[in-house]
Formats: sequence, structure tokens, C-alpha cells
Amino acid sequence: MINQIKSVLNKNLLIYLTTIIISIVLLVTGNKITTKNINILSGTEGILAEKAQVIKIVKIKSVNYNLGGDSLEEGKDVVFTAKILSGSQKDTEVTAVQSTDPFTGVPLKEVKAGDKVVLYRLENQGSEYEYVLGEYLRTNSLMVLGIIFFALLILFGRFKGFNTILSLVFTGIAIFCVFIPAVLQGFNIYFWSIITCIFIIIMSLLIIYGANKKSLSAGIGCTAGILISGVLTLIMNKILYLTGLVSEESLYIIRMNPQHPIDLKAIIFAAIIIGAVGAIMDMAMSLSASLAELHEKLEYSPFSLLVKSGMSIGRDMMGTMTNTLILAYIGSSLSAVLLLVSYNSSLLELLNKEMIVVEVLQALVGSIGILFTIPLTSLICGYLFSERIKPDKKNSALASEEYNDGWD
Repeated sequence: MINQIKSVLNKNLLIYLTTIIISIVLLVTGNKITTKNINILSGTEGILAEKAQVIKIVKIKSVNYNLGGDSLEEGKDVVFTAKILSGSQKDTEVTAVQSTDPFTGVPLKEVKAGDKVVLYRLENQGSEYEYVLGEYLRTNSLMVLGIIFFALLILFGRFKGFNTILSLVFTGIAIFCVFIPAVLQGFNIYFWSIITCIFIIIMSLLIIYGANKKSLSAGIGCTAGILISGVLTLIMNKILYLTGLVSEESLYIIRMNPQHPIDLKAIIFAAIIIGAVGAIMDMAMSLSASLAELHEKLEYSPFSLLVKSGMSIGRDMMGTMTNTLILAYIGSSLSAVLLLVSYNSSLLELLNKEMIVVEVLQALVGSIGILFTIPLTSLICGYLFSERIKPDKKNSALASEEYNDGWD
């Protein structure tokens, strides 16, 4: 018995380490392929960003802006000294300016001594000051919150929490270091988005849950749900006559790579399936785990019972999961929705705006993918987990019968 446990543990450890190594190799290879001949985060020519800490305020002066005719509006220039915290000018004290003008809707809070900020260094801009305030330095606070989140994951999830963090890191690298460079290079977005989703599904399930029937059924069900969502998106792209011009940013995306123009409709496709993969994978794994637990507890787990149980569990899950997906899409575009509602004259005009249509399409297609995942995962679990009577239970039953026969 002990040898069997050791064998299983060694097998699981080997699969775990192999998954990590293969994931790293795939990510590094994918990054080399997609970043070839491209300079990511090269920035605007002539402008460099540096971290700095404000030392003291030198002066505050008023500036008048002519808004046309005799109309004047007052702005403000806050001149301050700061210590550079990054780059080649690190530890150097410089003079910078924070300008507020009437054209800025919500200006940044006025700087004070001790604030950590991001300064833009202007080259050949003809400005009186070499540095201007760009933003407040916010990454440090976000890093602290991220560390708290990771610590809580490990506290509550222990080793599985650590594996969750590892899968999140690999997922982030896959999106930002492989998929996004592939899009910027003008590669086939449909292909790379599907490959990225499949990598995320397989990698996450193997690292977090290991190689077992539960992960296999969840992986197949999730992949099927994603493919159904992708096919439905392609069909609706044709039916709805989408152009992909859903915002002002879309115009800039078109002009980013004139040699290999980015397909905006493919961007919509990628946004839908990548946005849905998390919710669909959650649904598939929750359902698979529930049926695996049911299989373990029952002496008799036929195919029909597992499928019916899966459908019943799925019905209870689909309401909240669909709400989660729809609310996530609405929340992510709430500002744009508020703006469109305020400046459109009729409901008919609003509902036919391509931006609104795409948001609704994302929510509906993702939800349909979840709905199809329920029966598909239930069928797969029924096939993988179904059996007559477990061997150990069967032996126990036979022994009991022999014992009773002896007394008769």
C-alpha cells in the first residue's frame, strides 16, 4: 500500500514538474517568435519616463489661457525639485513642473514633498523645464495589494494556492508576452488566441489539479465550450456586419502596423474567447469536481446517474456563473455605457451602436459557451467515472455473502 502511494506521488510530481518545464519552454519560444523584429514598450520618440520623489515645492504661479475671444481661464504651474529614482539619472536632483489647465477635466492632485511620481523627460521640446509631471507612482501600492492577495491564496489554499499563483503568472506571461506581441506583429489573431486559450486551460488544470480524470473531463468540456463560443462569434460577425470600430482606440490600432494591418474583427473574436475562458474553465472544473466526489462516495455510479446529477448541479451553477460573466463585461465598460446613454437620442440608436452590440455579443456568446459546457462536461464525466460496483466494494460484498452462507 505504501509503495503504491509513493508510486502515485512520484508520478504526480513528475507530471507537475514536466508541465512547468514545458510551459516555460513554450512561453519562451512563443515570446521569441512573436517579438522578433518588434520593440515592445518603445514609447513615444523623445519622451522618457522615470520614477522620482518630490523633495520640495519651489514656486506656484498662475497661468492664463485664452479660450477664444475675451474669455480667459486661469491655470496653475507647480514647480518642484525631485530626486530621480530610476534610469541613468538615478539619484540626480532635477527641477520639474506640474501644469494644470482648464482643458483637463479632472487634474491630478497637486504634488507635495514626499510624493512619489512618474516624470516625463522631454527631449528637444523647447520647454522651460526638462521634466514634467506625468502620473503619480501607483505600482508600489498595487504590488503591496498583489502580495497580500498571493499571501492569502497560500494561507487558505496552501500548496494548491501556490499552484494557483504559478498558473496566474504563466497565464499573464502567455497574454502579455506572447499573444499581444503576436497581434502587434500582424500574425493570425484567430490562431494565436485559440492556441493561447488551449495553453491556459491545459497548463492551469495540470498545475493546480494534476493529471487525473477530473482534470481531463474539465479540460475537454472547457475546450469544447470555448470552441463553440469561437464558432458562434464568427457566425455573428457575419450576421451583424461588424467592422471592429468599437471605439476611438480602434482607429489607432488600424494605423499601428501599415504593412500588416490588424484585423479588428479578429480582435473582437479574441476578446470574447479569452474573456470567457476563465468562467468556462471554472464551470467545467466545478462540475467535474462535484461528479468526481459523487463517484467516490457512491458504491454504484452508472452513466445515467452521473449525467443527470451533472445536469442538475449545472442548472444551479449556470445562473450565478452567467451573471458573473455579464456583470464583468458591463462593469468593464461602464464609463462608455454611461456616456452613450447620455448622448444618444433614442433607445433604438443606442442598441444598434456597434460598441454596445459588441458588449452584448461578448456577454451572450460567453454565456452560451457556459451553457454548452454543462452537458458536455456531464457526458464526459459520466463516461470517465461510470462503473458497476467498485472492486473493493465488490470484494467486500462477496465476502459478506460467503460469511452469511456459512452461518446458514
